[in-house]
Amino acid sequence: MSKYRESALESLMQKALTDRAEALTSMILLLDHPAGIGDHSTSDLHKNLNEALSDLSDAEDRIETLNKHFPINLQEGASPSPPF
Repeated sequence: MSKYRESALESLMQKALTDRAEALTSMILLLDHPAGIGDHSTSDLHKNLNEALSDLSDAEDRIETLNKHFPINLQEGASPSPPF
């Protein structure tokens, strides 16, 4: 596999993993630490939960798709190598 192709796939995977971590963090904060959203209405809470859930689902779909169609050894926590 070319160095550029591997680097591009690693970049896509790292972005999806980061997006998943951010969405999970948002879900945890919204569900387990409601004091941080004290001035917001219930509809704001549900809107934010739905957005975080959509973001989580999207990120996990991208991770699954990359693993299915481009199954190179992409490890969580691995640093992408430069494309040259």
